[in-house]
Amino acid sequence: MPTEPPVITSPPADPPSFDPGFRDRFADLLQWRRDVRHFRTDPLPPGLLPELIDMAALAPSVGNSQPWRFVLVQSPEKRSLVIKNFETANAQALAAYDGDRARLYAGLKLAGLREAPVHLAVFCDAGTAQGHGLGRQSMPEMLEYSVVMAVHGFWLAARAANLGCGWVSILDPEQVRSDLELPSPWRLVAYLCAGYEQEPSNVPELERLGWETRRPSETSIFRR
Repeated sequence: MPTEPPVITSPPADPPSFDPGFRDRFADLLQWRRDVRHFRTDPLPPGLLPELIDMAALAPSVGNSQPWRFVLVQSPEKRSLVIKNFETANAQALAAYDGDRARLYAGLKLAGLREAPVHLAVFCDAGTAQGHGLGRQSMPEMLEYSVVMAVHGFWLAARAANLGCGWVSILDPEQVRSDLELPSPWRLVAYLCAGYEQEPSNVPELERLGWETRRPSETSIFRR
């Protein structure tokens, strides 16, 4: 016979009060959550990284599937493979530009893979049975979106702990999975570098260097 789900009998905690002062600080946190590429090599304090991952795992997930899989890439050999992957993908990306845009691209620092003390690969386990498929019959990509929520939670938690975080997307994701020797149903969602920043800034680096400017949020609002 089917197993009945457990019944939660303990009452939920009373909700906290998020006053205007907290909301202002939260707005500061969002503004200072930048994509970081320039890291110091100082190690993190013991216990901080597991604490940040615990906070990331508070993210919502479709059907309560919790499909995120956090892989700490610590061995020099594995890190070297990821760096080689990045260098290959970055050269291919550069070849897609020409003229001034190519020169600007070539001068950008697009990853802190060599300096960052933390390499964290975040995968989606597309084969998980947890959640029993709820909410993803018509939109299976909701599994990966759930992992993105966890990544954003990690990013905010890192910034609140005075750490920088960078998302390295210039990679062959399947090569990363293969090099890290992970199961084939796992799909790379984010390869993160984390550590203390060299020069914190609340302005995106790509904006400071003239690659692209930030649009006002009103330009992204549509009404029907």
